[in-house]
Amino acid sequence: MSDEKSGIDPKLLEILVCPLTKGPLTYDRDAQELVSEKAQLAYPIRDGIPIMLVDEARQLDAAS
Repeated sequence: MSDEKSGIDPKLLEILVCPLTKGPLTYDRDAQELVSEKAQLAYPIRDGIPIMLVDEARQLDAAS
């Protein structure tokens, strides 16, 4: 089995934006999340599918 497909498609990442701020997202491979620095939220990726709901997002630690 190839582990390369466990990431997110770069083309998808180019078109996805934070639903709250409409700003860019960065992919955190280790945490399997899409991070919006502007909103200080991290959206989970489950089974390769980004969950782009503010209610599902994790608040980023302000101390970071």
